[in-house]
Amino acid sequence: MNNKHITTLGELKAAGYKPKSVKEEIRTNLVTHLKAGESSFEGIIGYEDSVIPDTERALLSRHNILFLGLRGQAKTRLARQMTSLLDEYIPVIAGSEINDDPLKPISKFAKDLIAQHGDETPIHWIHRSERYGEKLATPDVSVADLIGDIDPIKAANLRLSFADEMVIHYGIIPRSNRGIFVINELPDLQARIQVALFNILEEGDIQIRGFKLRMPLDILFVFTANPEDYTNRGSIVTPLKDRIESQILTHYPKTLEHALAITEQEADINDEQSARVMVSDLIKKLIEQVAFEARNNEYVDKKSGVSARLTISAFENAVSAAERRAILNGEKQTLIWVSDLTAIIPSITGKIELVYEGEQEGPFQVSMNLLDKSIRSQFMKVFPNPETLKKRRTSSKEAVKEEENPYKPIIRWFDAGHSLDLLFNATDKDKILTLYKVDGLHALVKKYFPKANEKETALLMEFVLHGLSAYSLISKKVIDNKIEFKDLVGSMVNLGSGSFREEDFDSEDFS
Repeated sequence: MNNKHITTLGELKAAGYKPKSVKEEIRTNLVTHLKAGESSFEGIIGYEDSVIPDTERALLSRHNILFLGLRGQAKTRLARQMTSLLDEYIPVIAGSEINDDPLKPISKFAKDLIAQHGDETPIHWIHRSERYGEKLATPDVSVADLIGDIDPIKAANLRLSFADEMVIHYGIIPRSNRGIFVINELPDLQARIQVALFNILEEGDIQIRGFKLRMPLDILFVFTANPEDYTNRGSIVTPLKDRIESQILTHYPKTLEHALAITEQEADINDEQSARVMVSDLIKKLIEQVAFEARNNEYVDKKSGVSARLTISAFENAVSAAERRAILNGEKQTLIWVSDLTAIIPSITGKIELVYEGEQEGPFQVSMNLLDKSIRSQFMKVFPNPETLKKRRTSSKEAVKEEENPYKPIIRWFDAGHSLDLLFNATDKDKILTLYKVDGLHALVKKYFPKANEKETALLMEFVLHGLSAYSLISKKVIDNKIEFKDLVGSMVNLGSGSFREEDFDSEDFS
């Protein structure tokens, strides 16, 4: 109902207004959305067949909800979007702190006002965006914050005793009456504070000091929790958990395509950057693959999780790295090279929690290893898997010769003592000319990508070098302002290594 011209209780009654609970209101609007084939949760990617159906079923059942999942899994975003299922406007008693329904008032203020003015009681209309409350659970949250307490200043100003209900200062939960209230990270809420929520969820009662209040609050409660918090730092007390009717498990993107779509949607890239910096699908996939690698890495704490914020900030850093280089070189347009991805290391180190072994390795080295693993994983999807070719053997000289190894000319060029330096701040033109120095590199890319243009070809040429180093066929070393590629054995000898792995040398296909 949206008759904002109605300003009194009498006019509202004459218009035929009928009160409806917030859960019933959401249910009715959700049914309308479903019948029309409309999405109830815009911009939530990857949950179409899992979390969103579970959430819709819970809302149709008029349930309070607990979203249980690791960080960065859109739990709070799901809760905030539920406001779109509320009616656009609803009437409330003017001046009410707890959004009293004009036909079903619950506060002393509203009841007294109606008793005094009758049908002339003033009402006003509130938008659905004002019917949302949210609180981050922290150990210092008190019952007064959530439920309310006696306000001595109000008592003094109104010259009332502490026994008068009018001296109560309502907390955030009563003020969210007839709306949606979210408590994030519920396990971090002290157990005694969680106990205070029992009656609100079950009977709608609130207890403030010595007042005998029965206020049937009309609220949809949504809670979020991280399994790490739930098992280690805190817990949800059993009686409270029992009163939350639906517990919904969230998850990270299950496919690279979903992850790419999320980053594309969330990354903050302005028009100037988009015009100056070209981003290939290869680079986008490499960045996303880092998160997938991190979630399965032995050095990264799986209980903590790796949020989508890692790849979003990494993508923004990669674009900015290319933009900075182009500005320094006076280039109107450039592309993100694989070597630019060293700029995403700060985005990785700040977004992953390491186990003890990872701390010993160091966050920088773990991040570099994750980037190399990403390159390795994506390389085999673009070019022949070097590992497969490396393991090929013939039983005798008379055996039929196997397919020629496409990487031989490149490996031989480095084995001959050549090295290649890719400067981070080199112009695109200089970088391309540098890549063409490696024998067989251009021919290899053209063999598999004959239609690639000059810059696409050069990017793939650079990718081949990074890929071969990820498979330990040539060496790669990041030094200050450049990446240095050399032959593997020479590099190891230069480092003065006294122990070599057999598999590093057992590669007659690459001799």
